[in-house]
Amino acid sequence: MDIRPIKTEADYDAALGEVEALWGTPVDTPEGDRLDVLITLVEAYEAKHHPIAPPDPVEAILFRIEQSGMSRKDLEPFIGGRGRVSEVLNRNRPLSLNMIRKLWQGLHIPLESLIGDNNHSHA
Repeated sequence: MDIRPIKTEADYDAALGEVEALWGTPVDTPEGDRLDVLITLVEAYEAKHHPIAPPDPVEAILFRIEQSGMSRKDLEPFIGGRGRVSEVLNRNRPLSLNMIRKLWQGLHIPLESLIGDNNHSHA
């Protein structure tokens, strides 16, 4: 089978090329097994070298309201009055623990997104 660990970006690029070439091969064939092993190696390399950070809190909130067909006004029960919503969405005010709790419970926004590293004031 001659599959090697992915140690460099060149190895990673080569593995991605091979994954692309094998994409769609039947399961339980030598090529399908090779594809499964390569995908596992690529995922492990990506997790270590290309981690995807959760979105910042404002991006997570905006995504949820867009996804739900809500407006900024619909955020008032979770964040506060119109001015407070504006301050948070413009990144002029960080989310408070109470806001985070309400957004998590009411809108089911993941906590990891609400308490991300970017949850700070730019003032």
